[in-house]
Amino acid sequence: MTYLAVFFLVAGFFFILVGTVGVLRLPDFFTRMHAVGKCDTLGMLLCLIGLMIYEGASLVSLKLLYIWVFLLMANPTATHVFCRAALKCGLKPWTRMEGQG
Repeated sequence: MTYLAVFFLVAGFFFILVGTVGVLRLPDFFTRMHAVGKCDTLGMLLCLIGLMIYEGASLVSLKLLYIWVFLLMANPTATHVFCRAALKCGLKPWTRMEGQG
């Protein structure tokens, strides 16, 4: 079971790392938020699954499950709210034509 837990933790770390690279490499706010919203949510959920497997059936695993459910709802919602607020404030999405001219 320890190897399975380590697998989930490493997979979660990988997705968090990919999201971080996305924030550094992508061209605008909206694409960066997409990378963060998808990768960080999946990475944190995989890490929490790994921690639940490592801990076994206990009260700590139940608390981690509650955190898992909260993150599953809160992260995509927060990403959506930030992007809508940026659109309403006048931030325009990046297009390929901006750099050409």
